[in-house]
Amino acid sequence: MKTMLSDSFGRNIEYLRLSVTDRCDLRCSYCIPKGFRGFETPKHWLTFEEVERLVTAFAALGLKRVRLTGGEPLVRKNLPELIRKISDIPTIEDLSLSTNATQLEKYALELKSAGIQRLNISLDTLDQQVFAKITGRDCLGKVLAGLDTARDAGFTSIKINMLVMAGINDNAVESMLDYCLEQGFTLRLIETMPMGAAGQQAKHVNLQPIRSRLQKKFGLVDSVLPGGGPARYMATQDGKVTVGFITPLSQHFCETCNRVRLAVDGTLYLCLGRENSFSFRDLLRSNISDADLQNAVVEAISLKPKRHDFNKSPGVTTRLMSVTGG
Repeated sequence: MKTMLSDSFGRNIEYLRLSVTDRCDLRCSYCIPKGFRGFETPKHWLTFEEVERLVTAFAALGLKRVRLTGGEPLVRKNLPELIRKISDIPTIEDLSLSTNATQLEKYALELKSAGIQRLNISLDTLDQQVFAKITGRDCLGKVLAGLDTARDAGFTSIKINMLVMAGINDNAVESMLDYCLEQGFTLRLIETMPMGAAGQQAKHVNLQPIRSRLQKKFGLVDSVLPGGGPARYMATQDGKVTVGFITPLSQHFCETCNRVRLAVDGTLYLCLGRENSFSFRDLLRSNISDADLQNAVVEAISLKPKRHDFNKSPGVTTRLMSVTGG
């Protein structure tokens, strides 16, 4: 059934990826180019009050899910304050957070208390040297400690996002799956996307052969997990092994896309693989009425394209992933 947040192709847009900063304390090779300094000026960031007002407008039209992202969201000061504001919006059913976990040991308890229900952790390897090569920092131990703290804090839904790259970590999928099994986490494997200079240089791996290999080894069958994202899940019949596959290139999921991304500067991006966007910052700072703000949201959603162009035009998206939001 269509809602007021249905796009031109009949897809209900119920999921907002909300970037609270484009800054990050890591420099992953596929995300932020080495030496990059073009971060958004803080005075252009939406304030927490502006974010709350915009999310409230989305929620009045049918938004149900919000995921806080970055950059690295935990480098934004006083983030639990914003989490509490969004958690108090009664129609938001699911509030989650993506993080690299470098600061999770410090903030896990406060995040849980503020209203975060689920965590997605970016972790591409368990090898210390490979981790340092990918991220630019030797802090794998800090990340693993953060994961332990999050589990102990009571987070029962923790998903590990592993971006699979040829010749870097594609031979370590099974070891990451073993770790997730031991820790009670869900592993999600992701294909690289050619976003910006860094993403376009990443060594793409088609996940379909890996999927077939794991399916045969573990006897996986199609499954589902709570969440509004694009992952296709498989699991053993006893549920002990669950793996998600996010395959924007080898098996795209555009026909079921239910999400948009709000950057820290108030720009709404309608698709990762296209440049369609709508700016809310000036509207929010012009004393716009609630009704007109909701009308602007509907107008923005109407700009969502049918699908991405990654396969036909891999260089079409020049903005960085850290700018767009995860």
